[in-house]
Amino acid sequence: MKFGPVPLQEALGGVLAHSVALTRGRLRKGRVLDAADISALGADGHNHVVIARLEPGDVGEDAAASRLAAALVPDPHTAGLRIGAASTGRVNLHSLGPGLLELDTTRIDAANAVHPMITVATLRPWSRCAEGTMVATIKIISYAVPSDALVAASAAGARALALRPPVLRTAELIETSIGAGATGKGRRAIRQRLQRLGADLSRTRLVAHDTAPLAEAIASSAADVILVLTGSATSDLYDTAPEALRAAGGTVTHFGMPVDPGNLLFYGDLGGTPVIGLPGCARSPALNGADWVLERILCGVTIGEGDIMRMGVGGLLKEPPSRPRPRE
Repeated sequence: MKFGPVPLQEALGGVLAHSVALTRGRLRKGRVLDAADISALGADGHNHVVIARLEPGDVGEDAAASRLAAALVPDPHTAGLRIGAASTGRVNLHSLGPGLLELDTTRIDAANAVHPMITVATLRPWSRCAEGTMVATIKIISYAVPSDALVAASAAGARALALRPPVLRTAELIETSIGAGATGKGRRAIRQRLQRLGADLSRTRLVAHDTAPLAEAIASSAADVILVLTGSATSDLYDTAPEALRAAGGTVTHFGMPVDPGNLLFYGDLGGTPVIGLPGCARSPALNGADWVLERILCGVTIGEGDIMRMGVGGLLKEPPSRPRPRE
């Protein structure tokens, strides 16, 4: 692509690089200049104009953005995404429903490394999306890019994005009490979290903070996900709630996470049913580490110990005002 000022008589068919105000009207940048435009510019006293002119092998900005979008998401319906129409070298991608954004970050990085005028910006991996959330924008910065660069970027970023929709629909919340009963605040916050991904808090129970009654409640649950919120924080891998899960016949996969608030989370499994021991901060609607685990589990994303331990980068979250022991 050639770019720069040219005499007005040589500008026919060029792409106007900068908007020009005329006595009557305005010519906007990106416009392919025709004979009437040249005449109007000349009548207003313009002798030169800055244009971009495509060369053989160049692909215009809108066509390039559309082709790259089609490579990143070749089957939009299956990927749960909608590809928008190209305009000024930009194509936006939106979610078709609620879910989590699954990204191959290596592919996105590779696509962005091909040519500085070819760019893809996305949300962070596993970002929670509602219907219509913009998950990515593709922008061709210049008015055209070389076709070989576009081919390379398309290959590098192929199939890099998809939406993981919710697959688990019901959850049960089992709370333990020490003296006073549970308040409704925690239940409301947890119900809101579930509803964002189309899940229902189908049952809530309050039991004594003791291994036996908690184990009985866990074992008798019929929900897709079991949530445990204890009246006293879980402080060890062998504290009351993890021990109750074991006593119910389940296994504890991991305790603790490098996300704050959210450190005191544990999770495990009971015969194929996920069990999450929620930290006390889950009583607040503010974002905490439990959100990242619960959201992935609701969307059928397998979580291992390594996944939890890699959450530390970016895991320093805002403290809720109600936190009893602030960091500082």
